[in-house]
Amino acid sequence: MRDYLGLAEQAEMLVRGEVSAVELVEHSLARIAAGDELGAFRVVRAEAALAEAAQADKRLRDGERLPLLGVPVAIKDDTDLAGETTPFAVIADHRPATRDAEQVRRLRAAGAIIMGKTTTCEIGLWPFSESPGYGCARNPWNPDHTPGGSSGGSAAAVAAGMVAAAVGSDGAGSIRIPAAWTGLVGIKPQRGRVSGFPQRDPFNGITVWGPLARTVGDAALLLDVLTGCHPEDVYRLDAPGTPFAAAATRDPGRLRIALSFRTAFGVSGRLDPQIRLAVERLARRLTDLGHKVFPADPDYGLIGLGLIPRGTSGVADWLDSMRDPVPEARTLVEARIGRLVGRRLLPLARRMDPGLRRRVGRIFQYADVVLTPTTARLPLKVGAFDGAGYHKTQSGVAAACPYAWTWNVLGWPGVNVPAGFSSSGLPIGAQLLGHDSDEATLISLAAQLEKAEGWADRHPAYAPLSSPRP
Repeated sequence: MRDYLGLAEQAEMLVRGEVSAVELVEHSLARIAAGDELGAFRVVRAEAALAEAAQADKRLRDGERLPLLGVPVAIKDDTDLAGETTPFAVIADHRPATRDAEQVRRLRAAGAIIMGKTTTCEIGLWPFSESPGYGCARNPWNPDHTPGGSSGGSAAAVAAGMVAAAVGSDGAGSIRIPAAWTGLVGIKPQRGRVSGFPQRDPFNGITVWGPLARTVGDAALLLDVLTGCHPEDVYRLDAPGTPFAAAATRDPGRLRIALSFRTAFGVSGRLDPQIRLAVERLARRLTDLGHKVFPADPDYGLIGLGLIPRGTSGVADWLDSMRDPVPEARTLVEARIGRLVGRRLLPLARRMDPGLRRRVGRIFQYADVVLTPTTARLPLKVGAFDGAGYHKTQSGVAAACPYAWTWNVLGWPGVNVPAGFSSSGLPIGAQLLGHDSDEATLISLAAQLEKAEGWADRHPAYAPLSSPRP
């Protein structure tokens, strides 16, 4: 079995009868076991996945065709999977979910086999995936470093070839940051594109679910599968007229691209020089591809006032929904802020939305896409914030990751693309940021970049064997 088969590639091989779903699941399980030290998975559904694979093989033999029938994928541990708990990395008296979340229902409807639930941090708060109760995810490019967070386990699983693609969630960059730090494509879709049900208004509108994959085509295919609303969702979008997978095969045309290194007001703007050079190199590549690239900054205004009430009250809501939680002290502080201040300021945050969108959206009067770094720092060391209090952790991660969260407040789409490597071999990412509901343009542009850059063929030097080590 060849390693690093893509999502679409696996689906096509299954239809042609070149491989069975059982073989794909066995290969995935072997790589998960061999890469156990990466801590990518909290739960591995070995027995259930093999049984589902056997059923998928029968369905394929009977002529059934679905987009991902028999293909292994992974989901993040903030997502309900019937029969499994959803601790979101917090120690508590958790009970198994009785129903699948809407994303899981759609994955199953497309025929995908869920290999397990991936490691995260407590309530998705930080750009690392470590917690006292549920372990630590490590970066396949260098296990001394984090794969990012909070979808770090999903990123590690994909980068290490355990699965071809995985689902993450993004409330302040939590798909794009781990994608940047593991050399992947990560798509934060438009708010309302992918249902979070049974969460009707996840983190008060800032959190969305989306794909992490090694190629743009695979990420777009997974986004097509995930796309859709539940009647009880607060935010609901109509289905796009053209599948996102088709956008990944389309020439983007000549685009106007604003190159920006500016961060929102009040956030550190100190950028690692290697990241700046990598993003500038990518800008030159885009120019060579025929696009007009020029320096210009969005006017963010007081956009932070749209994030803090939503995020802090969202953490409080998660903790309040748990039975006898025992979170870290810094998580408790965030929840306390949410209860005392965040919930009171939520109405103000929501009232600010139209004005913020108008203000930031002015850049799209003369640009089609905004290009920025995804992070300001290279991947953090594992344990960099072990034992740190709330203020030290919050200020440290805000300085490391000041670029992604603004688009969560706006609700607009963003895509991380690989931008190269540091001198020590750590991945660097860049963001393509789009206007309201314009995922298709970002996907088309990212696919063009992928063809020119060739990042899909780059894999970590650390790579689990296809069978467990002796």
